[in-house]
Amino acid sequence: MKRRASGILLHITSLPSRFGIGDLGPEAHRFVDFLSQTKQSYWQILPVTPTDPASSNSPYSSISAMAGNPLFISPELLVDEGLLTEHDIAEPPPFPVERCDYASVIPYRMGLLRRAYDRFRAAPQEEGLFDAFCADNADWLDDFALFVVAKRQQGERGWWEWEPALRDRDSAAIERATREFRDDIECEKFQQYLFSRQWAAVKDYAGEHGVSLIGDIPIYVNCDSVDVWTHRELFNLDASGCPLTVAGVPPDYFSETGQRWGNPHYLWEMLRETQYDWWVKRIGHTMKLVDFIRIDHFRGFVGFWEVPASEKTAVNGRWVEAPAMDFFTHLSGKFPYLPIIAEDLGIITDDVREVMARFDLPGMRVLQFAFNDDAPDQPFLPHNYVPNCIAYTGTHDNNTTRGWFEEEASTEARSRFFRYLGHELIAQHAPIEFIRLIMMSVADTVIVPMQDVLALGSWARMNTPSTIAGNWEWRLDPALVTPKVIGMLREMTEIYGR
Repeated sequence: MKRRASGILLHITSLPSRFGIGDLGPEAHRFVDFLSQTKQSYWQILPVTPTDPASSNSPYSSISAMAGNPLFISPELLVDEGLLTEHDIAEPPPFPVERCDYASVIPYRMGLLRRAYDRFRAAPQEEGLFDAFCADNADWLDDFALFVVAKRQQGERGWWEWEPALRDRDSAAIERATREFRDDIECEKFQQYLFSRQWAAVKDYAGEHGVSLIGDIPIYVNCDSVDVWTHRELFNLDASGCPLTVAGVPPDYFSETGQRWGNPHYLWEMLRETQYDWWVKRIGHTMKLVDFIRIDHFRGFVGFWEVPASEKTAVNGRWVEAPAMDFFTHLSGKFPYLPIIAEDLGIITDDVREVMARFDLPGMRVLQFAFNDDAPDQPFLPHNYVPNCIAYTGTHDNNTTRGWFEEEASTEARSRFFRYLGHELIAQHAPIEFIRLIMMSVADTVIVPMQDVLALGSWARMNTPSTIAGNWEWRLDPALVTPKVIGMLREMTEIYGR
């Protein structure tokens, strides 16, 4: 990423689709065409692991750190492969265009996937490829498929509430469940096979068009996940499997009470004893899916905010040191290079900066944070950027830039923005000027949320931290991507040498 280039942030769920949620089908390929047309070099996405209504469909709270989200499997491509018929997809429910209604999408999509599996089993096509996929990924796939099915059979309860033998992974209980629910387990594996095939096709198509994929790894995993169930020894849990301490961040820009995420903390000494094997596999698996990896809450590798599980907010926590130098030194020995972007927002101390510098990891600069005070040395102001950074107008956790201007920016912040720009403007022009400011900066890489390219308001916001309802739902209406928008983005990319 050490060249002048730019890209767009748009999650897979936000792609257009008549099937209620974005997927890896024709619209994903059309979005690559858009990126190529506008001379973009990167497509950044959010985590692609399975989401769950119990976690408000957040891609940052998954039941697996390795599996793909089956909701991303394209029904249209399954028709092309003979696994569905045109009749199967002829009349989807009347899904909204600009929002994902997960309550309707999930049963519809999962019903189609079950139908595709049943058709595959009735008349197997390329069965050898499916078997090879299962064998190649057995180290995570077997446990994942069993976990999903067992959780369903246990009434979707957390794994620590399952019947004791299965909860504690007694070998006889595992063998019995695997045998009893074999068909359902195979169906889960088949969905992962389909995801893998369709994802590879999109990645190859992007590469052919000069577009690199930037993925996203949340530093922590959900307690109710296959990862914690199978590796209890790596997490700070009590004897029953419940967290003793949970992750989060202290009070900050986003919340006066901090953010209590609820994820269990790692036992870093145990990870060190295993030579960080779980993390090595996680990074390696993700590198097969994308070209670069953004690690969310990077500072947690250096020091993490430890909150007693009994606390309702993140206020009463404490900082605990983690072995970042040892960890990244070990990773450097496992991979020829570390294609990692460090999400270094929030409280960043000198020890975090030292780790980033030692391993030459780029950090992030978010322009929406630049006008909160008058300090000319504020790191988010474009004249203070360094080449080795990723500049954003905003992230998935921010309001859209127009929404920020209209609803969040104080009178003083807007005045500072106008002074920095040299003139005043109206709300609908703020996103374009934000894009221009970071495009002309020295930052090697610029990433712009698609909502800002389209100058959309706060209704198009992707996520509001510390809230539950209404997040992760925004979807792109393709009618908004006009020739004028394409021309604007392409011209700006050319003008500033990206």
